[in-house]
Amino acid sequence: MLVPVFTLKLNHKINPRMVTVGKYDGIHPNLTAATTAGKVFIHNPHSRNLSGGRASELSLDSDISLLSINKGISAVAAGSLDPVGVSDMLLVGTQTDLLAYDVQNNTDVFYKEAPDGVNAIAIGKLGSIDSKLAISGGNCALQGYDIEGNDLFWTVTGDNVCSLALSDFAGEGISELIVGSEDYDIRVFREDEIIAEMTETEAITALCPMTAGRFGYALANGTVGVYNKTSRYWRIKSKNQAVSIHSFDLNGDGVDELITGWTNGKIDARSDRTGEVVFKDNMSSSVAGIVEGDYRSNGNTELICCSVEGEVKGFLPATQEQKGNLMDVNIEQEKVREMSQRKQNLLLELKNYEENAKMGIIPANTQLQTSLSIRLDAEGQEPHVDLFVCTTNDTVLRAVLIFAEGIFEGESHVVHPNLNQLNNTLHVPIYPPKDVPVDLHIKAFVGCKSSTQFHVFELTRQLPRFSMYTPCTEQVPEPKSSVTFTVNERVQRIVLWINQHFLLNNELTCDGDLNAGFMSLRGSGPIFIQMKSGGQVTLRTDDMDLAGTSSRQ
Repeated sequence: MLVPVFTLKLNHKINPRMVTVGKYDGIHPNLTAATTAGKVFIHNPHSRNLSGGRASELSLDSDISLLSINKGISAVAAGSLDPVGVSDMLLVGTQTDLLAYDVQNNTDVFYKEAPDGVNAIAIGKLGSIDSKLAISGGNCALQGYDIEGNDLFWTVTGDNVCSLALSDFAGEGISELIVGSEDYDIRVFREDEIIAEMTETEAITALCPMTAGRFGYALANGTVGVYNKTSRYWRIKSKNQAVSIHSFDLNGDGVDELITGWTNGKIDARSDRTGEVVFKDNMSSSVAGIVEGDYRSNGNTELICCSVEGEVKGFLPATQEQKGNLMDVNIEQEKVREMSQRKQNLLLELKNYEENAKMGIIPANTQLQTSLSIRLDAEGQEPHVDLFVCTTNDTVLRAVLIFAEGIFEGESHVVHPNLNQLNNTLHVPIYPPKDVPVDLHIKAFVGCKSSTQFHVFELTRQLPRFSMYTPCTEQVPEPKSSVTFTVNERVQRIVLWINQHFLLNNELTCDGDLNAGFMSLRGSGPIFIQMKSGGQVTLRTDDMDLAGTSSRQ
């Protein structure tokens, strides 16, 4: 449980996701954020600010200094690059350059051109590199600079970088770099080597390290969750977007909770294990960022939440006495809520029993059947995967709901025919955007034509990874590009793999060398999978992503 301990109104708008805290004198934390017109403000209530150079003090009584960058700011971060680690420096990124600034001495430390832009910045040790690095992520590129501006780290990733975090991902005592990008992938780098890769359903807008190999993430579609290494612990989805996430131990158990700030101004804390909400509060406008620091210089680290309108709230974990008082109130409120909910459930159940006599009863042997196939010739539709749903008798399908990650907008899709078109079959076109296996959670409303209440049938089907490829039915020229490798498997094992990962009307069989061709329904051309009895596999395709995905499987 958190209790508010201070509130500030800074009278400066704050750019979302551009908030940090730095100890620029080595002692006092200063709230720092990007604001309008290419400026960065530094709030320093502890000592008189400097002026001159890039810094300008607003007034004699002001606690705020403004740094003029004179360009559109895309990222800010504060941290120590000094091996001694006494004082922090400020890193400011734009779409053309990266600036390291010594706030205490009001001087530039280094300035680097960034032709790929700077979308995110992380500061700290990476792998076995001796120096601390300021790591910037831009258009497919990652670069790391030491305190002198030397380029000690460079690598590429799959798409525009949206978020960065340094964490001991593997639990080996050294930090790896976690990278979230616009291609929906989370990649983990040990220096320039990718050691893990997870695919999500939207661009990864925020990352934060937690405890024991766990990290939190947020997506552009309002999803927030926690990974334990490569396994997802939990996730939730909101109609609002998560602007900022931060790990903070709010109950003193030694395990960080995931704090999330939302576009509607809500702040919530969730258990890292279950995603259960353990605390929530609200700000008057959208959250811009969440950081932490001993802002009152009394030895207590506060959780600091900032809004886009310049409102700042500081929170501390509740004391034992405060926890007791809050707990008593919460227990009473929870019991009232629980009893009210139980009453509503019982009333609804009673109403359903009363209306059962009016409801059209369906035959006891009614079953729901589904199949997946590829449709190339559907009138007025692009080639797609067809989900066919039907019942085993004359009952009708009033509606079909499908829940699936990464396929439908909002991750759900509803099909409900007009009353005059009801029958016992439905076709649902599906267009998977990426080559990943997807679980389709299907709910079907089944009843009679005159029914006002319906039975709900639930089942799950898995869409194979390469469902958007159909066997080549005519002579297709082989692609010029290819990748060749050797596997210690028989041809029959590869044939079995193809049957499991592609949508085929008839299972593939092969007695000698394998040569199977498939055409992409997305228009990216054919892929030929060839294998000789000695174990040499050749993938012929002009799609580099497809070649990489196929060879990794």
